[in-house]
Amino acid sequence: MNAPGTLVLIMAIAVLAPLVAYGLGRWVRIPLVIFEILLGILIGPDVLGWTHHDQVIDTLSDLGLSMLIFLAGYEIEFAAVRGDTLRRSAWAWVISLAVGLGLAFALTGADVPKSFVIGTALTSTALGTVLPILRDSGDLRGRFGTVMLAFGAVGEFGPIIAMALLLSGRRPGESTLLLAGFAAVTAAGIWWALRPRPPWFSRIVETTLHSSGQFAVRFVMLLLVCMLGLAAAFGLDTLLGAFAAGLLTRLVLVGAAPESSEEVLGKVEALGFGFLVPLFFIVTGIEFDLDSLLGGGRTLLLLPVFLLLFVVVRGLPVYALAPRDLNRTDRRALTLYASTCLPLVVAITTIGLDDKVLEAGEAAALVGAAMLSVLVFPLLALRLRAGEGAAEVPDGRSAGSEAW
Repeated sequence: MNAPGTLVLIMAIAVLAPLVAYGLGRWVRIPLVIFEILLGILIGPDVLGWTHHDQVIDTLSDLGLSMLIFLAGYEIEFAAVRGDTLRRSAWAWVISLAVGLGLAFALTGADVPKSFVIGTALTSTALGTVLPILRDSGDLRGRFGTVMLAFGAVGEFGPIIAMALLLSGRRPGESTLLLAGFAAVTAAGIWWALRPRPPWFSRIVETTLHSSGQFAVRFVMLLLVCMLGLAAAFGLDTLLGAFAAGLLTRLVLVGAAPESSEEVLGKVEALGFGFLVPLFFIVTGIEFDLDSLLGGGRTLLLLPVFLLLFVVVRGLPVYALAPRDLNRTDRRALTLYASTCLPLVVAITTIGLDDKVLEAGEAAALVGAAMLSVLVFPLLALRLRAGEGAAEVPDGRSAGSEAW
């Protein structure tokens, strides 16, 4: 099938996926991303064979991943995640990286390049995937949501930094210098974003918000593309630029046009979650190597091993360092959410495959385990939080019942 036909089929799947999720939601709450990936696998070369690798579709998929990471970066509120919570989340990720690399070295027989790929993948948190689930359930508000944002942000940002340092193929010293240069430019951008905007900026944002001009949306897209280009110019992964663009966009919009910032974000989210992000997840399903996974042997055995390692490497340090004001149930739910991963696992395994560091079966096992983490861990966390809410609400209803 040619590129236009493939895109039509992918968008049809993007429309079908929420209908299936909504229909089944009366019995079981399954994250939408699971249906997008599974339907992508269904139309992919290993099942129905209706779609195949295409450069145009891959480019749109890359934009979808960048948009997902951008929106995750936008969600970060510096005032909410600073201080002790941020320090705890940073130390939890550092411990995760050390444990992940150690276990990866043991698993691969001290194969250094492969250990870097696997170890880094084990430390990620899919904040962009978890956020819609938290928002829909009402868990994003309050103390639990603030803590999850902090741990999730570090779980997104930390692996991206590790990718730049460990998976770039350059010497560590060179990578560190390039990363420092990018950080310096980003810091200058933050300084600029924090400066007062001229009055005309907020006026034109409000004036064009419901017109064909859409100045604010165009400005956000320009900022995103500029940060992607800056990361590429420094030889770093563009996901680092996407995350930084999200941070900068929040500072600019909230500072310059606070009355319009939520509506602007709604328009950007409509572009992201309405087109680019589902395209990324569906293409992930299309390109998933199902044959390698179902071929049995070592690949199939690795899948539950990686799923367990996501909890051990990422989850346990989060549980140990979670703020003490969270009760045990919330800490368990935080552990499960933090162990949920997928987008960065896909990105990291893609790098491993391109560099011929990972075998196809190993990549399929990692991505398959990440898909299971998205399916299983948030559901368990939602049930934990709902059970806790049921114990606290006098009339016996779950605190998250409105979202179900």
